[in-house]
Amino acid sequence: MVPGWCLVSSDFDVEGKRVTVVGAARSGIAAAELLARRRAQVTLTEMRSDVKEAEPLKGLGVRLELGGHRSETLAEADLVVLSPGVPPDLPAVRRAREGGVPVIGELELASRWLSGRVVAITGTKGKSTTTALTGQILEAAGYRVTVGGNIGSPLSAQVSASTPDTVHVVEASSFQLEQIETFHPWIAVMLNFSPDHLDRHPSIEAYGAAKARIFENQTPDDWAVVNADDPAVLALARQGRARQRLFGSKTPITEGTALEDGWIVDRRADRPAQPVRLVPVDAIHLLGPHLIGDVMAAATVGAIAGSAPAAITAAVESFRGLEHAMELVAEVAGVRFVNDSKATNVEAALRSIESFESGLVPIMGGRFKGGDFRLLRQPLAARARAVVTIGEARPLLGAALDGAVEVREAESLDQAIDIAFELAKPGGVVLLAPACASFDQFRDYAERGRQFKEAVLKLK
Repeated sequence: MVPGWCLVSSDFDVEGKRVTVVGAARSGIAAAELLARRRAQVTLTEMRSDVKEAEPLKGLGVRLELGGHRSETLAEADLVVLSPGVPPDLPAVRRAREGGVPVIGELELASRWLSGRVVAITGTKGKSTTTALTGQILEAAGYRVTVGGNIGSPLSAQVSASTPDTVHVVEASSFQLEQIETFHPWIAVMLNFSPDHLDRHPSIEAYGAAKARIFENQTPDDWAVVNADDPAVLALARQGRARQRLFGSKTPITEGTALEDGWIVDRRADRPAQPVRLVPVDAIHLLGPHLIGDVMAAATVGAIAGSAPAAITAAVESFRGLEHAMELVAEVAGVRFVNDSKATNVEAALRSIESFESGLVPIMGGRFKGGDFRLLRQPLAARARAVVTIGEARPLLGAALDGAVEVREAESLDQAIDIAFELAKPGGVVLLAPACASFDQFRDYAERGRQFKEAVLKLK
């Protein structure tokens, strides 16, 4: 068997089984459809009382149970599948597990029916960018590729298209990884690690343990792509058995991916004097120097998979980034507007802020997820004219940044944009880098980013 190859599990059969899917977001809906097509008796349960996007599932025989999770529905199931947004310690879930009902996540469910290989990418910041670029690199090299998971299409929606020659490039969040059992990446990538999602995970140690599960089922025939510049990542990766391939721009690397004379290069111990040039740095068209690390990680996956340097360079050169990730929206009256709505934690916001030298007016705030806003004091004092805060975290941000930079509060995102626009004149940058989740005011970070862009374009 080819190393890292997934085989369809012959002993995992849900035909006729009672399966309850908890959570009717996109992953839960995809899981319910997959299970129904595999002839399971499916119940999809959801806290919301109206989920229009789930209505078509009734045509497949799926029973919708809306307005709350009933303990008996989970307890009487043969299997419970959790959507990533559902906490595994939910009382109804916990009681089902204690009663002997198997509980798995959507990512685990889908992976059991894949017949190709998996490249899984995790980290606190940069997962989506790296996942999308990795997919483009592998496609340029001639692979049959699907891209999804926590970005785009859920893995459950890709099972029907999975073939032995498919490479599934999967963005994997801590929420997805904490509920795996057999999920087995051929190549597992960990980009970075810093405090995040502490509103969901009980501690930073628990968050790290969830992330580290990406390496759990790998064998010595697999690969772990690890950020050598991040000590926390190195520590978490030590738990795995896969061969390690390091990447880093600051740490001396004798074997792995490094920066050298304006190039991303592949260094090998058997030819230290002859590194292979993979990508010229000037081929990267992404806003923010921290994104070079994401490109290095994606290029490392390409090199492991046998992609030619020319194919890697072509993919990088054509890649213009993702929506809501350091996205240049417009320039209005000499002020640039940048949408980094995906910067939902302190570390991500820090990297966004450090991408600019001066004249910066960040818009920050939302629902606090944990972390230390005080880490932003010095970077903001050196670069920002002021900070405009929104949402529930306004008092926390105000207290943390007091004395370092002027802080102005806004009642809405539209008002924040108006205030920031005036403060950024002339020649400044308005940066949406919330350092917080969006759920106090928006459905998700994408809705927040779209509203930001719409308001900016009205200004223009």
